[in-house]
Amino acid sequence: MAGWELPERYETPGGTVRWARFGEGPPVVLLHGTPFSSCVWRDVGRALAAHHEVYVWDMLGYGRSDMRAGQDVSLRAQAEIFAALLEHWDLGEPSVVAHDFGGAVSLRARLLHGAAYARLALVDVVALAPWGSPFFRLVAGNAPVFERLPPNLHRALVREYVGTASGPGLHPATLDALVEPWLGEEGQAAFYRQIAQADQRYTDEIEPRLGELDLPVLVCWGTADSWLPLERGKDLASRIPGARLTLLDGAGHLAQEDAPARLTGALTEFLSAGR
Repeated sequence: MAGWELPERYETPGGTVRWARFGEGPPVVLLHGTPFSSCVWRDVGRALAAHHEVYVWDMLGYGRSDMRAGQDVSLRAQAEIFAALLEHWDLGEPSVVAHDFGGAVSLRARLLHGAAYARLALVDVVALAPWGSPFFRLVAGNAPVFERLPPNLHRALVREYVGTASGPGLHPATLDALVEPWLGEEGQAAFYRQIAQADQRYTDEIEPRLGELDLPVLVCWGTADSWLPLERGKDLASRIPGARLTLLDGAGHLAQEDAPARLTGALTEFLSAGR
């Protein structure tokens, strides 16, 4: 993605996490999901930066952050890293916007690690059981086999999988950029590693505690999300006291790519409500 750079580094026991900040105003932190990276927020993040100081980061084992054999890249580990990053950034109570697995990471950091947020927006997030497509479960149970796929077959598999996250379909250049981190020997192993460690117990731990959330919450959901159907978003919003549900008509799981203007509008209204 042209111009999308993460120049800052944060060291963790599992490797270096890359991050960036831009814009001025009240802080807002954007979390990506799997199998993506912070670049999915490039358009929305730049728009929010007109009125906010925006923080983005690539989770350990994703995007430009370190990918290593033996890494713990589970939701548990990512939430611990996120809580530590918030302390490192010393933002007080930032607003948080999370997508996909980033939703579980942000919820764990809040409910289990006491992370303080001003507001929380959850966009097509992993939070309620069951989750994971048949393909996802197949890979999780056979990761060592998939790691040995010939590179050309691996590339085709990842392209097809990532492409299904969009409702109307991704621009070829966007699809290339989302797939690129998972190519090569290191990237291929990292792709299957993060799926193999995607354990539902890490959302089961927090699901009964969603009613404890005591801050403004916005749930945004693409009506054409084939990874996490709309009913999941409605259910999630009903479990969080006072949560507001905004539907993005025609958008798939990657609402940032399918409906960036509408998502930005919903987030801008929500984030400015407390100012």
